[in-house]
Amino acid sequence: MLSSSKKWPWNHETGDMMAIEKQDTAKEVIAIVIEKLNIEKSGAINQSTLQDLGADSLDMVEIIMKLEEQFGIEINDDEAEQLMSVQEVINYVHNLRIK
Repeated sequence: MLSSSKKWPWNHETGDMMAIEKQDTAKEVIAIVIEKLNIEKSGAINQSTLQDLGADSLDMVEIIMKLEEQFGIEINDDEAEQLMSVQEVINYVHNLRIK
């Protein structure tokens, strides 16, 4: 039985099945946030709010656009406005990825 943090989508590049792990989503989301906000990685970044990390509205638009591009997803504007912490972004993106 698969855990809730895994999904087995088809990898079109290799022709194999692959698991989407939540920790992989987290690493990629954190890397995007760090890059877009030009900040140092810290151990507690998941619990930080994007505002506490220095994100303004333009930064948020850029982060959302990069997440959509990176993961091949579409993020609803109204839902994006509700994402306050890095962990909320990770959870949201991961849930879209495993649909």
